[in-house]
Amino acid sequence: MSKIIRIGTRDSQLALWQAKTVQSQLEHLGHKTVLVPVKSTGDLVLNKPLYELGITGIFTKTLDIAMLNEDIDIAVHSLKDVPTVLPKGIVQTAVLKRGNVNDTLVFKHNEEFLSARDAVIATGSLRRRAQWLNRYPTHTVVGIRGNVNSRLQKLEDNDWNAAIFAGAGIGRLNLTPENSINLGWMIPAPAQGAIMITALEADEEIRAICAELNHEETDICTRIEREFLNRLEGGCTAPIGALAYIKNEEINFKGILLSKDGTKKIEVSKVAPLNKKDDIAEFCADYIIGKGGKTLMDQIKQGDKATNIYSTKKLTEGQSALFHNTVVAESNDAIKISLNRISKHTIKAEIKNVIITSKNAVEALLTNFSPEELQFKNIYCVGRRTKRMVEKRIGKVTHTEPNAKKLADYLVDYIEGTEVTYFCSDLRLDDLPNTLAENHIKVNEIEAYQTKFDADKVENSLDGVMFYSPSTVESFLKQNKANGIAFCIGETTAKVAQKHFEDVRIAKVPTVESVIELVNEYYI
Repeated sequence: MSKIIRIGTRDSQLALWQAKTVQSQLEHLGHKTVLVPVKSTGDLVLNKPLYELGITGIFTKTLDIAMLNEDIDIAVHSLKDVPTVLPKGIVQTAVLKRGNVNDTLVFKHNEEFLSARDAVIATGSLRRRAQWLNRYPTHTVVGIRGNVNSRLQKLEDNDWNAAIFAGAGIGRLNLTPENSINLGWMIPAPAQGAIMITALEADEEIRAICAELNHEETDICTRIEREFLNRLEGGCTAPIGALAYIKNEEINFKGILLSKDGTKKIEVSKVAPLNKKDDIAEFCADYIIGKGGKTLMDQIKQGDKATNIYSTKKLTEGQSALFHNTVVAESNDAIKISLNRISKHTIKAEIKNVIITSKNAVEALLTNFSPEELQFKNIYCVGRRTKRMVEKRIGKVTHTEPNAKKLADYLVDYIEGTEVTYFCSDLRLDDLPNTLAENHIKVNEIEAYQTKFDADKVENSLDGVMFYSPSTVESFLKQNKANGIAFCIGETTAKVAQKHFEDVRIAKVPTVESVIELVNEYYI
């Protein structure tokens, strides 16, 4: 193949290690390759919502979008992180030979705590937590997040006895400490230790090339494990483990379902000839369900679902589906918009320069006037979504910037003339008109809409709040205290949030999806 194969990967240390492993094997076969680290979903544009395409995986969605946009040819994943149903148009092309399937316990001092009544174990995995508590019910399990290095450091810095890692992950990075043991008794996550390659279903040439890397035994076993998971979970996140391996031309399988606190456990084991491999997952899943698994799954779904993230903008069903499985999000519009009546005489004379900073202003203009009446020579916008709406319904945008401050700075240098009309809200920051006025640019402000504070009072203690404008911050704080993290859509919003919140984080691009990704990064 003469073309260079573009290998998509997340930019974490472990993801890059896995991608480089695939790269090495492809180049050994004589193919030219290049790594393409993919960062944010916000910069990747699709013409359909993510949920319509079946894009749901927290760790995989950025690569799925890049592939559907044909920015990459293949993507490399930890197979255990990949949803059991792939997005439309994307298929599994290969699974490399599996590494260490076990979970690994890393302890600080020695193993004596295993026989003690009280001990503290750290893990961010629901499955590991449940199995540990089932075996050691008097121990305390605490959450831990971050990449492998940061979790090892957290173990060092905290008064914990041990933490649990995927053996393959710490092994591949050569970070396995001497004071560690494999937990052979703990049933791993389905497909743990396996590296998967995906490609576009329509790209037959790439699929054929990747198929040369496929390890058949790993492929067979991980397919059984993932089918078992798919048949059990039904869209619900639950403590499920599965492991299949081949010995003496037979498939050996064991699976487990537990309650979140580990007090209930249903296990299944089965040995079958290789030629009966296609029946194992269904048989074992049905066995679990028949032994009380359905009731247990229903209890898990109805479990304690305390809200930990609040969005000051009502989220769509598709947006809500993008959250990490540990997020329980509540959302509502913290501000209500009322469009003003705009007098005809305000736009009778030709307006040369117009500033529009929100879609609400666009709606207000179109409520009062037809597009034909809105013949502005230069339209300056804030935000690409506002720009798209203006160009679709009014006319061409001369220039756009991600926030009002940057737009003001641009206009100071490049505006045609010395006067501009600003269609704004009754509530706004003064940065833009003040900056222009200080540089001798006259600003004619027209109040296009009113912003009314209408935030909910949130009863639960929150990990964080999602903000989309300075007004949403002000509205929320009229009913609630500034606790947790402020996840902000942009710098202007963050500037207001920083006056009240100690921890303020800004999305990479100004979209709701990017704010959701920011939230997910906290829980990974």
